[in-house]
Amino acid sequence: MTLRQRLAHVFAATLLALAALISVGLTARADGPFTIAITPVFLRLDAAAVAESRARALGLDVDIKLWTLHLHFAWSAIPMAVLSPASTKPAGALL
Repeated sequence: MTLRQRLAHVFAATLLALAALISVGLTARADGPFTIAITPVFLRLDAAAVAESRARALGLDVDIKLWTLHLHFAWSAIPMAVLSPASTKPAGALL
């Protein structure tokens, strides 16, 4: 078996394992030890999100829970922080 074939087999096995892990996480119960939740976000403009520069439109929220570890990823096609000005004061008043 050549190195190229061995690497192809390892790559294929990794893709299969990753697909299985994702499908199990997506279909698991919310209170289970391993869950993946994907939530579409159309528009998030609540006061806390605006204050923390998390306001966004047309995005996804991905939550991954593995026992006590909780990871949250957010992606947005249109981040609202880019659209809003950094400061409302004129440039001369900042000095």
